[in-house]
Amino acid sequence: MNTKPKIIVLDDDPTGSQTVHSCRLLTRWDVDNLRLGLSDESPIFFVLTNTRSLTPEQATEVTREVCHNLKTALATEGIQDFLVVSRSDSTLRGHYPVETDIIASEIGPFDAHFLVPAFFEGGRITRDSVHYLMVNGVETPVNETEFARDSVFGYHHSYLPDYVEEKTKGRIKAEAVERFLLADIRAGSLERLLKLTGNKCAVVDGETQADLDIFAADILSAAARGKRFLFRSAASILTSLANLGPQPLAAEDMYQYVRDGKPGAVIVGSHVKKSTEQLERLLQEPNIVGVEVNVASLLNEPPSAQGGETEGLQREALLKQTLTRVGDAHAAGKTPVVYTSRQELVFKDGKTRLQFGAAVSALLMDIVRGLPTDIGFLISKGGITSNDVLSTGLALTSARLLGQILAGCSIVRTPANHPQFPNLPVVLFPGNVGDADALATIYRRLNINN
Repeated sequence: MNTKPKIIVLDDDPTGSQTVHSCRLLTRWDVDNLRLGLSDESPIFFVLTNTRSLTPEQATEVTREVCHNLKTALATEGIQDFLVVSRSDSTLRGHYPVETDIIASEIGPFDAHFLVPAFFEGGRITRDSVHYLMVNGVETPVNETEFARDSVFGYHHSYLPDYVEEKTKGRIKAEAVERFLLADIRAGSLERLLKLTGNKCAVVDGETQADLDIFAADILSAAARGKRFLFRSAASILTSLANLGPQPLAAEDMYQYVRDGKPGAVIVGSHVKKSTEQLERLLQEPNIVGVEVNVASLLNEPPSAQGGETEGLQREALLKQTLTRVGDAHAAGKTPVVYTSRQELVFKDGKTRLQFGAAVSALLMDIVRGLPTDIGFLISKGGITSNDVLSTGLALTSARLLGQILAGCSIVRTPANHPQFPNLPVVLFPGNVGDADALATIYRRLNINN
Protein backbone atom coordinates (compact mmCIF):
# COMPACT_ATOMS: atom_id res chain seq x y z
CA MET A 1 0.00 0.00 0.00
CA ASN A 2 1.44 3.35 -1.07
CA THR A 3 0.83 5.71 1.86
CA LYS A 4 0.76 9.44 1.22
CA PRO A 5 2.85 11.74 3.41
CA LYS A 6 1.10 13.54 6.25
CA ILE A 7 0.58 17.20 5.34
CA ILE A 8 1.38 19.42 8.32
CA VAL A 9 0.27 23.03 7.91
CA LEU A 10 1.55 25.81 10.16
CA ASP A 11 -1.02 28.50 9.42
CA ASP A 12 -0.23 32.10 10.29
CA ASP A 13 -3.95 32.85 10.58
CA PRO A 14 -6.89 30.44 10.69
CA THR A 15 -8.09 30.87 7.13
CA GLY A 16 -5.61 28.70 5.24
CA SER A 17 -7.98 25.77 5.53
CA GLN A 18 -10.33 27.65 3.20
CA THR A 19 -10.00 25.13 0.36
CA VAL A 20 -10.22 21.80 2.24
CA HIS A 21 -12.61 20.06 4.64
CA SER A 22 -13.10 17.29 7.22
CA CYS A 23 -9.75 17.84 8.93
CA ARG A 24 -8.59 19.10 12.30
CA LEU A 25 -7.65 22.68 13.14
CA LEU A 26 -5.43 22.87 16.23
CA THR A 27 -5.19 26.08 18.25
CA ARG A 28 -2.69 24.57 20.73
CA TRP A 29 0.58 22.86 19.85
CA ASP A 30 1.53 20.83 22.89
CA VAL A 31 2.78 17.36 21.98
CA ASP A 32 -0.50 15.60 22.80
CA ASN A 33 -2.56 17.97 20.65
CA LEU A 34 -0.10 17.62 17.75
CA ARG A 35 -0.37 13.83 18.06
CA LEU A 36 -4.13 14.26 17.73
CA GLY A 37 -3.56 15.90 14.34
CA LEU A 38 -0.91 13.40 13.24
CA SER A 39 -3.09 10.39 14.11
CA ASP A 40 -6.27 11.79 12.56
CA GLU A 41 -7.64 9.92 9.54
CA SER A 42 -7.45 13.03 7.36
CA PRO A 43 -4.19 13.35 5.38
CA ILE A 44 -3.90 17.01 6.41
CA PHE A 45 -4.16 19.07 9.59
CA PHE A 46 -3.57 22.69 10.56
CA VAL A 47 -1.74 24.26 13.47
CA LEU A 48 -3.11 27.79 13.89
CA THR A 49 -0.04 29.72 15.01
CA ASN A 50 -1.55 33.17 14.28
CA THR A 51 1.99 34.49 13.75
CA ARG A 52 0.90 37.15 11.26
CA SER A 53 -0.41 39.11 14.24
CA LEU A 54 2.94 38.87 16.06
CA THR A 55 6.29 40.62 15.88
CA PRO A 56 9.12 38.81 14.04
CA GLU A 57 10.65 37.90 17.39
CA GLN A 58 7.39 36.45 18.69
CA ALA A 59 6.78 34.63 15.39
CA THR A 60 10.24 33.08 15.67
CA GLU A 61 9.57 31.90 19.22
CA VAL A 62 6.15 30.41 18.39
CA THR A 63 7.36 28.66 15.23
CA ARG A 64 10.35 27.19 17.07
CA GLU A 65 8.10 25.92 19.87
CA VAL A 66 5.71 24.28 17.38
CA CYS A 67 8.59 22.60 15.54
CA HIS A 68 10.25 21.42 18.74
CA ASN A 69 7.03 19.76 19.90
CA LEU A 70 6.32 18.49 16.40
CA LYS A 71 9.62 16.60 16.32
CA THR A 72 8.62 14.81 19.52
CA ALA A 73 5.10 14.10 18.26
CA LEU A 74 6.38 12.74 14.92
CA ALA A 75 8.81 10.44 16.69
CA THR A 76 6.15 9.25 19.13
CA GLU A 77 3.73 8.49 16.29
CA GLY A 78 6.50 6.89 14.22
CA ILE A 79 5.83 9.16 11.24
CA GLN A 80 8.72 9.74 8.84
CA ASP A 81 6.90 10.71 5.64
CA PHE A 82 5.53 14.24 5.86
CA LEU A 83 5.35 17.55 4.02
CA VAL A 84 5.43 20.85 5.91
CA VAL A 85 3.53 23.90 4.70
CA SER A 86 4.05 27.38 6.10
CA ARG A 87 0.67 28.70 4.97
CA SER A 88 0.44 32.45 4.65
CA ASP A 89 -1.25 35.25 2.77
CA SER A 90 -1.96 35.08 -0.97
CA THR A 91 -1.09 38.78 -1.11
CA LEU A 92 2.47 38.01 0.12
CA ARG A 93 2.13 39.51 3.61
CA GLY A 94 3.65 37.62 6.51
CA HIS A 95 6.90 36.63 8.21
CA TYR A 96 8.89 35.28 5.28
CA PRO A 97 11.62 34.03 5.48
CA VAL A 98 11.49 34.01 9.30
CA GLU A 99 9.10 31.07 9.52
CA THR A 100 10.55 28.90 6.76
CA ASP A 101 14.06 29.44 8.14
CA ILE A 102 13.01 28.23 11.59
CA ILE A 103 11.10 25.24 10.20
CA ALA A 104 14.10 24.24 8.10
CA SER A 105 16.52 24.54 11.01
CA GLU A 106 14.27 22.65 13.46
CA ILE A 107 12.78 19.82 11.38
CA GLY A 108 14.88 19.90 8.22
CA PRO A 109 16.93 19.41 6.25
CA PHE A 110 14.71 19.91 3.21
CA ASP A 111 15.69 19.51 -0.41
CA ALA A 112 13.72 22.61 -1.42
CA HIS A 113 11.22 25.17 -0.26
CA PHE A 114 8.55 26.34 -2.69
CA LEU A 115 6.70 29.65 -2.82
CA VAL A 116 3.20 28.90 -4.15
CA PRO A 117 1.06 32.01 -3.49
CA ALA A 118 -1.74 31.21 -5.98
CA PHE A 119 -5.22 31.25 -4.46
CA PHE A 120 -7.78 30.82 -7.20
CA GLU A 121 -10.93 31.27 -5.11
CA GLY A 122 -9.63 34.71 -4.14
CA GLY A 123 -8.58 35.68 -7.67
CA ARG A 124 -4.80 35.34 -7.13
CA ILE A 125 -2.73 33.71 -9.89
CA THR A 126 0.97 33.43 -10.72
CA ARG A 127 2.25 33.57 -14.31
CA ASP A 128 5.88 33.80 -15.48
CA SER A 129 6.78 34.05 -11.77
CA VAL A 130 4.76 37.26 -11.41
CA HIS A 131 1.98 37.18 -8.83
CA TYR A 132 -1.30 38.88 -9.76
CA LEU A 133 -4.50 39.83 -7.96
CA MET A 134 -7.82 40.36 -9.69
CA VAL A 135 -8.85 43.93 -8.84
CA ASN A 136 -12.27 44.84 -10.23
CA GLY A 137 -11.82 42.17 -12.88
CA VAL A 138 -8.35 43.33 -13.88
CA GLU A 139 -5.18 41.27 -13.35
CA THR A 140 -3.00 43.55 -11.23
CA PRO A 141 0.61 42.84 -10.17
CA VAL A 142 0.47 42.42 -6.40
CA ASN A 143 3.06 45.14 -5.78
CA GLU A 144 0.58 47.67 -7.23
CA THR A 145 -2.11 46.85 -4.65
CA GLU A 146 -2.85 48.13 -1.14
CA PHE A 147 -1.38 44.93 0.32
CA ALA A 148 2.14 45.79 -0.84
CA ARG A 149 1.92 49.01 1.16
CA ASP A 150 1.08 47.17 4.39
CA SER A 151 2.75 49.04 7.27
CA VAL A 152 4.05 45.79 8.79
CA PHE A 153 4.65 43.49 5.80
CA GLY A 154 5.14 45.87 2.86
CA TYR A 155 7.24 44.97 -0.19
CA HIS A 156 8.15 46.26 -3.67
CA HIS A 157 8.13 43.29 -6.06
CA SER A 158 5.51 41.03 -7.64
CA TYR A 159 8.15 39.10 -9.62
CA LEU A 160 8.69 36.38 -7.03
CA PRO A 161 12.48 35.90 -7.41
CA ASP A 162 12.89 39.63 -6.72
CA TYR A 163 10.45 39.34 -3.80
CA VAL A 164 12.60 36.53 -2.36
CA GLU A 165 15.78 38.58 -2.72
CA GLU A 166 14.09 41.58 -1.08
CA LYS A 167 12.66 39.62 1.83
CA THR A 168 15.85 37.62 2.48
CA LYS A 169 17.86 40.88 2.29
CA GLY A 170 19.99 39.46 -0.51
CA ARG A 171 20.78 36.14 1.17
CA ILE A 172 18.95 34.39 -1.68
CA LYS A 173 19.65 36.16 -4.97
CA ALA A 174 16.86 36.42 -7.53
CA GLU A 175 18.90 34.58 -10.15
CA ALA A 176 19.44 31.68 -7.75
CA VAL A 177 15.70 31.03 -7.41
CA GLU A 178 14.39 28.01 -9.33
CA ARG A 179 11.34 28.90 -11.45
CA PHE A 180 8.58 26.42 -12.23
CA LEU A 181 6.65 28.08 -15.06
CA LEU A 182 3.25 27.01 -16.39
CA ALA A 183 4.77 25.22 -19.38
CA ASP A 184 7.18 23.36 -17.09
CA ILE A 185 4.40 22.30 -14.73
CA ARG A 186 2.07 21.17 -17.49
CA ALA A 187 4.84 19.14 -19.12
CA GLY A 188 5.73 17.43 -15.81
CA SER A 189 8.29 18.41 -13.18
CA LEU A 190 9.25 15.13 -11.53
CA GLU A 191 12.78 14.91 -12.92
CA ARG A 192 13.55 18.47 -11.87
CA LEU A 193 12.11 17.89 -8.41
CA LEU A 194 14.28 14.83 -7.89
CA LYS A 195 17.41 16.91 -8.57
CA LEU A 196 16.67 19.64 -6.00
CA THR A 197 18.90 19.68 -2.91
CA GLY A 198 20.08 21.98 -0.14
CA ASN A 199 16.73 23.67 0.59
CA LYS A 200 16.73 25.25 -2.86
CA CYS A 201 14.30 28.15 -3.13
CA ALA A 202 11.74 27.68 -5.91
CA VAL A 203 8.73 29.71 -7.08
CA VAL A 204 5.72 28.05 -8.68
CA ASP A 205 3.25 29.34 -11.27
CA GLY A 206 -0.45 28.53 -11.20
CA GLU A 207 -3.40 29.81 -13.23
CA THR A 208 -5.91 27.04 -12.46
CA GLN A 209 -6.39 24.32 -9.89
CA ALA A 210 -5.50 21.81 -12.60
CA ASP A 211 -1.99 23.33 -12.78
CA LEU A 212 -1.41 22.73 -9.09
CA ASP A 213 -2.99 19.27 -9.32
CA ILE A 214 -0.28 18.31 -11.83
CA PHE A 215 2.47 19.88 -9.74
CA ALA A 216 1.21 18.28 -6.50
CA ALA A 217 1.16 14.83 -8.13
CA ASP A 218 4.81 15.28 -9.08
CA ILE A 219 5.63 16.54 -5.57
CA LEU A 220 4.03 13.45 -4.03
CA SER A 221 5.89 11.18 -6.46
CA ALA A 222 9.19 12.82 -5.54
CA ALA A 223 8.34 12.59 -1.82
CA ALA A 224 7.64 8.88 -2.25
CA ARG A 225 11.20 8.57 -3.56
CA GLY A 226 12.63 10.19 -0.44
CA LYS A 227 12.68 13.91 -1.29
CA ARG A 228 11.76 16.24 1.57
CA PHE A 229 9.96 19.47 0.76
CA LEU A 230 8.82 22.61 2.56
CA PHE A 231 6.23 25.07 1.23
CA ARG A 232 5.46 28.73 1.76
CA SER A 233 2.05 28.98 0.19
CA ALA A 234 -1.48 30.24 0.03
CA ALA A 235 -4.37 27.80 0.25
CA SER A 236 -4.82 26.41 -3.27
CA ILE A 237 -1.82 24.05 -3.28
CA LEU A 238 -3.31 22.41 -0.17
CA THR A 239 -6.38 21.40 -2.19
CA SER A 240 -4.16 19.56 -4.64
CA LEU A 241 -1.87 17.96 -2.06
CA ALA A 242 -4.72 16.70 0.15
CA ASN A 243 -7.04 15.67 -2.72
CA LEU A 244 -10.06 15.21 -0.46
CA GLY A 245 -12.94 15.27 -2.95
CA PRO A 246 -16.26 17.09 -2.35
CA GLN A 247 -17.27 18.23 1.15
CA PRO A 248 -20.07 16.39 3.04
CA LEU A 249 -22.64 19.21 2.83
CA ALA A 250 -22.90 21.67 -0.07
CA ALA A 251 -22.39 25.36 0.74
CA GLU A 252 -26.05 26.18 0.00
CA ASP A 253 -27.21 23.54 2.50
CA MET A 254 -25.11 24.62 5.48
CA TYR A 255 -28.13 26.19 7.16
CA GLN A 256 -28.64 22.63 8.39
CA TYR A 257 -25.78 23.20 10.85
CA VAL A 258 -27.50 26.23 12.47
CA ARG A 259 -28.60 25.49 16.04
CA ASP A 260 -32.42 25.30 16.25
CA GLY A 261 -32.73 27.63 13.24
CA LYS A 262 -32.00 30.63 15.49
CA PRO A 263 -30.49 33.99 14.53
CA GLY A 264 -26.75 34.28 14.98
CA ALA A 265 -24.08 36.90 15.58
CA VAL A 266 -21.38 38.48 13.41
CA ILE A 267 -18.00 39.83 14.55
CA VAL A 268 -16.09 42.06 12.08
CA GLY A 269 -12.52 42.98 12.97
CA SER A 270 -10.83 43.24 9.56
CA HIS A 271 -10.19 46.77 8.29
CA VAL A 272 -9.20 46.20 4.67
CA LYS A 273 -11.31 48.06 2.11
CA LYS A 274 -13.01 44.87 0.93
CA SER A 275 -14.20 44.05 4.46
CA THR A 276 -15.70 47.51 4.88
CA GLU A 277 -17.60 47.17 1.58
CA GLN A 278 -18.92 43.79 2.66
CA LEU A 279 -19.93 45.13 6.06
CA GLU A 280 -21.86 48.01 4.51
CA ARG A 281 -23.76 45.55 2.32
CA LEU A 282 -24.53 43.22 5.24
CA LEU A 283 -25.94 46.07 7.33
CA GLN A 284 -28.63 46.54 4.67
CA GLU A 285 -29.97 43.01 5.13
CA PRO A 286 -33.28 42.40 6.98
CA ASN A 287 -33.17 41.42 10.66
CA ILE A 288 -29.64 42.81 11.07
CA VAL A 289 -28.67 45.22 13.87
CA GLY A 290 -25.33 47.02 13.54
CA VAL A 291 -23.35 47.43 16.76
CA GLU A 292 -20.34 49.69 16.25
CA VAL A 293 -17.47 49.47 18.76
CA ASN A 294 -15.56 52.75 18.87
CA VAL A 295 -12.09 51.29 19.36
CA ALA A 296 -10.49 54.67 18.72
CA SER A 297 -11.57 55.61 22.22
CA LEU A 298 -9.02 53.09 23.51
CA LEU A 299 -6.30 55.34 22.07
CA ASN A 300 -7.43 58.36 24.04
CA GLU A 301 -5.72 57.37 27.25
CA PRO A 302 -2.73 59.29 28.60
CA PRO A 303 0.41 57.11 28.68
CA SER A 304 0.34 56.96 32.47
CA ALA A 305 -3.11 55.37 32.38
CA GLN A 306 -2.20 52.50 30.07
CA GLY A 307 -3.14 49.32 31.85
CA GLY A 308 -4.37 51.40 34.76
CA GLU A 309 -7.71 52.11 36.38
CA THR A 310 -8.86 54.84 33.93
CA GLU A 311 -8.27 52.66 30.90
CA GLY A 312 -9.96 49.72 32.61
CA LEU A 313 -13.10 51.72 33.41
CA GLN A 314 -13.40 53.07 29.86
CA ARG A 315 -12.88 49.62 28.37
CA GLU A 316 -15.41 48.01 30.73
CA ALA A 317 -18.01 50.65 29.90
CA LEU A 318 -17.49 50.02 26.19
CA LEU A 319 -17.80 46.26 26.73
CA LYS A 320 -20.97 46.55 28.83
CA GLN A 321 -22.60 48.94 26.36
CA THR A 322 -21.82 46.62 23.44
CA LEU A 323 -23.11 43.47 25.15
CA THR A 324 -26.33 45.23 26.15
CA ARG A 325 -27.02 46.19 22.53
CA VAL A 326 -26.13 42.66 21.37
CA GLY A 327 -28.47 41.11 23.93
CA ASP A 328 -31.32 43.44 22.97
CA ALA A 329 -30.93 42.57 19.28
CA HIS A 330 -30.89 38.85 19.99
CA ALA A 331 -33.94 39.09 22.26
CA ALA A 332 -35.77 40.77 19.38
CA GLY A 333 -34.97 37.82 17.10
CA LYS A 334 -32.38 39.73 15.10
CA THR A 335 -28.70 39.10 14.30
CA PRO A 336 -26.28 41.63 15.86
CA VAL A 337 -23.27 42.62 13.74
CA VAL A 338 -20.48 43.80 16.03
CA TYR A 339 -17.88 45.78 14.10
CA THR A 340 -14.93 47.94 14.99
CA SER A 341 -15.03 51.60 13.99
CA ARG A 342 -13.80 51.98 10.42
CA GLN A 343 -11.71 55.16 10.53
CA GLU A 344 -8.04 54.76 9.60
CA LEU A 345 -5.78 55.09 12.65
CA VAL A 346 -2.16 56.18 12.38
CA PHE A 347 0.58 54.59 14.50
CA LYS A 348 4.18 55.59 15.00
CA ASP A 349 5.49 52.16 13.98
CA GLY A 350 4.50 48.60 13.14
CA LYS A 351 5.01 47.35 16.67
CA THR A 352 2.60 49.92 18.09
CA ARG A 353 0.03 48.97 15.47
CA LEU A 354 0.31 45.29 16.40
CA GLN A 355 -0.02 46.10 20.11
CA PHE A 356 -3.16 48.14 19.52
CA GLY A 357 -4.54 45.34 17.33
CA ALA A 358 -4.00 42.91 20.18
CA ALA A 359 -5.85 45.21 22.60
CA VAL A 360 -8.79 45.54 20.20
CA SER A 361 -8.88 41.79 19.67
CA ALA A 362 -8.91 41.20 23.43
CA LEU A 363 -11.97 43.45 23.70
CA LEU A 364 -13.70 41.62 20.83
CA MET A 365 -13.02 38.27 22.49
CA ASP A 366 -14.65 39.51 25.71
CA ILE A 367 -17.64 40.36 23.53
CA VAL A 368 -17.62 36.84 22.04
CA ARG A 369 -17.57 35.31 25.53
CA GLY A 370 -20.52 37.51 26.46
CA LEU A 371 -22.72 36.55 23.49
CA PRO A 372 -26.10 34.91 24.23
CA THR A 373 -25.43 31.21 24.65
CA ASP A 374 -28.28 30.16 22.36
CA ILE A 375 -27.17 31.96 19.17
CA GLY A 376 -27.66 29.80 16.09
CA PHE A 377 -24.36 30.59 14.39
CA LEU A 378 -21.33 32.88 14.54
CA ILE A 379 -19.62 34.61 11.61
CA SER A 380 -16.09 35.94 12.21
CA LYS A 381 -14.71 38.39 9.64
CA GLY A 382 -10.93 38.82 9.48
CA GLY A 383 -8.07 36.32 9.71
CA ILE A 384 -6.58 37.36 13.02
CA THR A 385 -10.05 37.97 14.46
CA SER A 386 -11.09 34.45 13.44
CA ASN A 387 -8.02 32.90 15.04
CA ASP A 388 -8.74 34.69 18.30
CA VAL A 389 -12.42 33.69 18.17
CA LEU A 390 -11.42 30.02 18.03
CA SER A 391 -8.50 30.00 20.45
CA THR A 392 -9.52 32.70 22.95
CA GLY A 393 -13.18 33.63 22.55
CA LEU A 394 -14.37 30.01 22.32
CA ALA A 395 -11.29 28.54 24.09
CA LEU A 396 -10.99 25.65 21.63
CA THR A 397 -7.88 23.48 21.46
CA SER A 398 -9.16 21.70 18.34
CA ALA A 399 -12.07 22.05 15.93
CA ARG A 400 -13.35 19.97 13.02
CA LEU A 401 -13.48 21.77 9.69
CA LEU A 402 -16.80 21.10 7.94
CA GLY A 403 -15.99 22.74 4.62
CA GLN A 404 -16.57 26.04 2.79
CA ILE A 405 -19.80 28.01 2.92
CA LEU A 406 -18.46 30.31 0.21
CA ALA A 407 -15.32 30.06 -1.88
CA GLY A 408 -12.44 30.77 0.49
CA CYS A 409 -14.61 30.88 3.63
CA SER A 410 -14.45 27.93 6.02
CA ILE A 411 -17.02 26.77 8.54
CA VAL A 412 -16.09 24.81 11.65
CA ARG A 413 -18.18 23.46 14.52
CA THR A 414 -17.47 23.53 18.22
CA PRO A 415 -17.53 20.15 20.01
CA ALA A 416 -20.73 18.82 21.55
CA ASN A 417 -19.25 19.19 25.05
CA HIS A 418 -18.35 22.87 24.71
CA PRO A 419 -19.34 24.47 28.04
CA GLN A 420 -20.92 27.59 26.53
CA PHE A 421 -21.64 27.08 22.82
CA PRO A 422 -21.97 23.34 22.02
CA ASN A 423 -22.19 22.37 18.33
CA LEU A 424 -22.00 26.01 17.25
CA PRO A 425 -21.19 26.53 13.54
CA VAL A 426 -18.53 29.22 13.18
CA VAL A 427 -17.64 30.84 9.83
CA LEU A 428 -14.00 31.89 9.37
CA PHE A 429 -14.03 34.66 6.78
CA PRO A 430 -10.67 36.16 5.70
CA GLY A 431 -10.43 39.91 5.38
CA ASN A 432 -9.43 40.04 1.73
CA VAL A 433 -11.73 37.42 0.17
CA GLY A 434 -15.04 37.64 -1.68
CA ASP A 435 -17.02 40.26 -3.58
CA ALA A 436 -18.99 43.10 -2.00
CA ASP A 437 -21.99 40.82 -1.44
CA ALA A 438 -20.06 37.91 0.10
CA LEU A 439 -20.77 38.60 3.79
CA ALA A 440 -24.46 39.12 3.06
CA THR A 441 -24.51 35.91 1.01
CA ILE A 442 -23.16 33.89 3.95
CA TYR A 443 -25.67 35.50 6.29
CA ARG A 444 -28.54 34.60 3.93
CA ARG A 445 -27.32 30.99 3.63
CA LEU A 446 -27.39 30.56 7.40
CA ASN A 447 -30.51 32.59 8.01
CA ILE A 448 -33.06 31.04 5.65
CA ASN A 449 -35.64 30.53 8.41
CA ASN A 450 -35.78 34.23 9.29
